Amino acid sequence: MSQTYKNSKDITDSSAREVKFKAACQQGGDAMTTEMQEIAITEDKPLLTGQADSTKDAELAARILLDQGQEHIVETPHGVLHVTLHGTRSTRRPAILTFHDVGLESKSCFSTLFKFEEMQEIVKNFTLIHIDAPGQEEGAAAYPAGYQYPSMETIADMIPAVLQFFNFRTVIGVGVGVGAYVLSKFTLANPDSVEGLVLVNIDTNARGWMEWAAQKLSAVTSSLTEQILCHLFSQEELSSNTDLVQSHRDRISKAPNLVNMELLWKTYNSRRDLNLDRSCTFKCPVMLVVGDQAPYEDAAVECNSKLDPTTTSFLKMADAGGLPQLTQPAKLTEAFKYFIQGMGYMASSCMTRLSRSRTTSLSSSYSMDGSRSRSRTLSQGSQGGQMPPSPSQTMEVSC
Repeated sequence: MSQTYKNSKDITDSSAREVKFKAACQQGGDAMTTEMQEIAITEDKPLLTGQADSTKDAELAARILLDQGQEHIVETPHGVLHVTLHGTRSTRRPAILTFHDVGLESKSCFSTLFKFEEMQEIVKNFTLIHIDAPGQEEGAAAYPAGYQYPSMETIADMIPAVLQFFNFRTVIGVGVGVGAYVLSKFTLANPDSVEGLVLVNIDTNARGWMEWAAQKLSAVTSSLTEQILCHLFSQEELSSNTDLVQSHRDRISKAPNLVNMELLWKTYNSRRDLNLDRSCTFKCPVMLVVGDQAPYEDAAVECNSKLDPTTTSFLKMADAGGLPQLTQPAKLTEAFKYFIQGMGYMASSCMTRLSRSRTTSLSSSYSMDGSRSRSRTLSQGSQGGQMPPSPSQTMEVSC
């Protein structure tokens, strides 16, 4: 009798559990149905095609303007380099490889130029490779006392490893100050790796005795920050203490890697003469850029006199100060675009708004050795009625 009662109780408990299970399933089913209805309601109102395209275009523009690039630490035979890459990494065209000046790093030296609105037509067609000199990248740790900083020649010898790392065979170099000297050394040692060279504030000469003495005196009477500022800016800019000068003064003086900047500064002041002349010069097209009354105006003019006039353009920019890529990005962008076109790239590129607003232009055409026919046009003339220079003369343009 007790056994029968026990079985009856089990049946009752089983029935109760079954009822609870069905109720749970029903609740779950109701919840699932509600969720499906919510999903259906959401999908009943998809975005219009035009709205979706506009959203994609806005996102693409934002990525172009705000992209911080892909940062890499590249091992070289002489140490590591911090490198930032922007773009698709396509090797069908040469990469644009930049090298900054002392007191700057790739971001502070080139962001204004390469994020400029008119420059985006170039940026979207080329991969950008920004190299920071050893220990100069933003946030770099200070080198310990007694650290042996690499020479200018050694830094130039580190660049081939960067090209190999990203699988680029050739580049178009863009250097400012110290970076212009380093890329010049690299180009002379690796002529087949460089298709074109843009040198801003280039000084190809070693320090003379007078300059050496003046530098020693300056080191005693001026702080490192002021020495670097005198290298970067014109006397007019320093006297006016422009916002740009003040912002760089604050940034340099408070930099945690100031000792690294000092090492690079001393290394640059110990540079060797490049020994350029018409018989020993660059094998690629070159555009020299300098601001009117910039610290290295005379040095750039002298460099221009040593280069092959059939492959050299000299751009002297008015109201540009010592850093034309920061103060006059529109003019430099236009000149750079025509320089690229002269190398046979972006032939269908439209003229910039700056170019369309001008009524005078200078142009020259010539054929380079090799399979590619190249032509160059710069629209930076300051006076009308000028005739284009002959191929046997250096193009010298003031704007």
